[in-house]
Amino acid sequence: MAQSLELLLIQFLMPDNDARRQAEEQIKRLAKDPQVVPALVQHLRTAKTPNVRQLAAVLLRKKITGHWAKLSPQLKHLVKQSLIESITMEHSMPVRRASANVVSVIAKYAVPSGEWPDLLPFLFQCSQSPQEDHREVALILFSSLTETIGNAFQPHFADLQALLLKCLQDETSNRVRVAALKAVGSFLEFTYDGNEVVKFREFIPSILNVSRQCLASGEEDVAVIAFEIFDELIESPAPLLGDSVKSIVQFSLEVCSSQNLETNTRHQAIQIISWLAKYKSNSLKKHKLVIPILQVMCPLLAESSADEDDDLAPDRAAAEVIDTMALNLSKHVFSPVFEFASLSCQNANPKYREASVTALGVISEGCSEFMKIKLEPVLHIILGALRDPEQMVRGAASFALGQFAEHLQPEVVSHYETVLPYILSALEDASDEVKEKSYYALAAFCENMGEEILPFVGALMGKLLAALESSSRNLQETCMSAIGSVAAAAEQAFIPYADRVLELMKIFMVLNNDEDLRARARATELVGIVAMSIGRSRMESVLPPFVEAAISGFGLEFSELREYTHGFFSNVAEILDDGFTPYLSHVVPLTFSSCNLDDGSAVDIDEFDDENINGFGGVSSDDEARDEPRVRNISIRTGVLDEKAAATQALGLFALHTKSSYAPYLEETLRIMLRHSGYFHEDVRLQAIIALKYILTAAHAIFQNHNEKRVKAKEILDAIMNVYIKCMREDDDKEVVAQACMSIADIMKDYGYMAIDPYMSSLVDATLALLREEAACQQLENDSDLDDDDSEHDEVLMDAVTDLLPAFAKAMGSNFAPIFAKLFEPLMKFARGSRSPQDRTMVVACLAEVAQDMGSPIAAYADRVMPLVLKELASSEATNRRNAAFCVGELCKNGGESTLSYYGDILRGLFPLFGESEQDDAVRDNAAGAVARMIMVHPQSIPLNQVLPVFLKVLPLKEDHEESMTVYTCVSTLVLSSNPQILSCVPELVNLFAQVLVSPVETSEVKAQVGRAFSHLISLYGHQMQPLLSSLSPAHANALAAFASKS
Repeated sequence: MAQSLELLLIQFLMPDNDARRQAEEQIKRLAKDPQVVPALVQHLRTAKTPNVRQLAAVLLRKKITGHWAKLSPQLKHLVKQSLIESITMEHSMPVRRASANVVSVIAKYAVPSGEWPDLLPFLFQCSQSPQEDHREVALILFSSLTETIGNAFQPHFADLQALLLKCLQDETSNRVRVAALKAVGSFLEFTYDGNEVVKFREFIPSILNVSRQCLASGEEDVAVIAFEIFDELIESPAPLLGDSVKSIVQFSLEVCSSQNLETNTRHQAIQIISWLAKYKSNSLKKHKLVIPILQVMCPLLAESSADEDDDLAPDRAAAEVIDTMALNLSKHVFSPVFEFASLSCQNANPKYREASVTALGVISEGCSEFMKIKLEPVLHIILGALRDPEQMVRGAASFALGQFAEHLQPEVVSHYETVLPYILSALEDASDEVKEKSYYALAAFCENMGEEILPFVGALMGKLLAALESSSRNLQETCMSAIGSVAAAAEQAFIPYADRVLELMKIFMVLNNDEDLRARARATELVGIVAMSIGRSRMESVLPPFVEAAISGFGLEFSELREYTHGFFSNVAEILDDGFTPYLSHVVPLTFSSCNLDDGSAVDIDEFDDENINGFGGVSSDDEARDEPRVRNISIRTGVLDEKAAATQALGLFALHTKSSYAPYLEETLRIMLRHSGYFHEDVRLQAIIALKYILTAAHAIFQNHNEKRVKAKEILDAIMNVYIKCMREDDDKEVVAQACMSIADIMKDYGYMAIDPYMSSLVDATLALLREEAACQQLENDSDLDDDDSEHDEVLMDAVTDLLPAFAKAMGSNFAPIFAKLFEPLMKFARGSRSPQDRTMVVACLAEVAQDMGSPIAAYADRVMPLVLKELASSEATNRRNAAFCVGELCKNGGESTLSYYGDILRGLFPLFGESEQDDAVRDNAAGAVARMIMVHPQSIPLNQVLPVFLKVLPLKEDHEESMTVYTCVSTLVLSSNPQILSCVPELVNLFAQVLVSPVETSEVKAQVGRAFSHLISLYGHQMQPLLSSLSPAHANALAAFASKS
């Protein structure tokens, strides 16, 4: 065989394709015989040309797996000995590499079975050889062996790390340093022990040195291995980077700033910065790296890309980094980005003007609170850019304005009189791209408007309807989104335009061509929005053809259309309520089918290694013994994911609105929701968590009158509560966990304490973990030396968690006291002076509501809580002052004697809130509520002669009418008891009572209370009241007279 095989190997390497093909067929036939192994080994040792020796090694690697077990011990020894000789004595580097690859494959079987005990000692010896070639090939082998026998290295890990570090610092050979860099990357990938991974931290300076040398010599493909290593280190939960963060960031910034480097290399560097911002943001803060990063990233936004659609382009990647930094480091990001935008918007280079508005748009989500404070100057930059002579700048400005409309609510809408004319003007732009982005901005802006939109509806709808009838498909789609936003904001004022829009939508909803299906999807969505705006009475009779068209769209195999159709049916269910029942049998099976879709993971398999490059990939491995393929890339078809999220949401809404009629579908829906609550993507999990509460509502309606079925209802509650509590502990997405907390609070409110009693122990433990910031969703970053006081307010999650405590208190009353004792200290951590104002007011609001419903046990905490609340009364933030005023009142009301010693300090703290310097009506109303509570529980401790004139002067209440019953009951009680201090204020009282009685927002109970007090004044003073009544307006006088006549 050996002779014939040698000829075939030579023939295979010929340029003649036919000759190659014939040789390949015969090699395949010969390769089925185990004797091919010694024949290939002979050619590896003796063939005259390196190409033939290399091909022999390549084929040996491919065939050895299937034949190894059949070889005799002598032959196995020959193979191993020949490979070691090739690695150490072969002059051709490609042949040595090919032989090393064979060693890696054989080691997979021979090392675990003890057949090759001298392999690792040989490699350690080889790696310390004075010959550069030996050291290099040993490191190459170490790299490849990690994939096959990684576990065998465990006992030698410390020696191996020392060896790799030494080779990274090899003073004589760049090739050895490069091979060591690759080996470090391989070992990190297969090292899972956190303690072992930490030891790689000391490698970072050497890794950076080798990478810089590679970049200098043009070996970018090797240099990027450093970024792959850093990627592994960053994603590890162990605190790996330490002070090395500074040098990694500096190197990454050097690389991404170098325009002479390949796009992919620069993208890898930018990606490292992005990962650091996401996973190690506190490290960037600690080492003062935020501003240096932004000083590089912001100008990168102005870099031109040869390919506008290149996802790896530096400007796109830089925008992603800035966005990630804004989301994780908002307090540190806004000022430098705003400074960049303020300077660049005046730049003569239009790319810099574009970058200035792009940067502001990108940070608007993460830095929303800071941008709201500076909204006027920020809007000035954006609106100026909308009038820029360059199309690219106007387009970026329109997009940024859309981002503002999404993320800077409600403040940005208050500028509608300035902003809307600019958007209307942009809709006439000569560029279709600018028009499309302007429709997006309009859609986002109008979505959050209310009655403010009414003066603009005519002008907007004129332009939008004209565009809808005459524009390209792309513009029509964006235009439909904008009409949907106008309809949602205008509500009943949209009725004059509804018929025209619905008629046009009929045309779009029957389009069947592939290129038109996105427009059909938008039209389907729009009909649902219009239905919500004009209501059931106008929509129900015209719905059937739209429902029919929507159902027929499911047969077109277009995921986005199905997604929007689920949204359409969600809206229809909401307006029809129980009237949606006749549609359930048609719609629910389609919704089930979307929920049960295959996830559509698309996996690309890289079946061959770099031998393909040399033309040796044509001879396949044995089918029965193929090496495991490597997964190169995993991507998820996001269309399916969005469709599943929409379908999950729809099922929940169907259950909520049709209640008992949903019975036939309840069991399958519950099964789907329980499955989706553990889905891999948070969007689907979130919708499942919301829908589970709606399913509980439907189950309650279905089973409430059937004693025998109450067991089933209890099973459903069990399943749902277990999902929610598991979610609180284990889900890694904060929004999903927040929704679980809110749903539990709703269950307590709807069904009372008895519903949650069996779960209280685990529910309290899960709440405690969240307050201590120990839950899974709070573990994204452990590489932090910063005190937790430096963290920013976690609005989404912690507001929901702290809302659980008042829900417990409301459900349990004073029985909540022993549980509150466990939760109090972890809660108070958020109230430290160094925490954000939002954190502190969150705690104060929570304490106020707990005091309100838990009652007297709050007295035990008065001395701990009162200093915090008194300090918050003087906060610069209106929300903090308002919550503090409410809290101090509830503490006094429920805290008994424990609060009396604070009365003087409280009155001094509240006094400024009654003055003209207090601009916020809600703060003043809550201050009045606090004083009212104090008077009602301890009137003898209040200097009424000083307090009542100030108190009555701010009445009636202007904004927070939840305080009405407390405030007016206090006033009425004082009047009915003929308190001399209040009777000295009769003129003020008559005027106040008249205003309360004519108020459209006050309840009949409040008015009855005030009416009784007024009647008491009449009984005391009789005709003496006449002059006061005569001075009132007729409406006020008549209201008082009506109540007086009832008494």
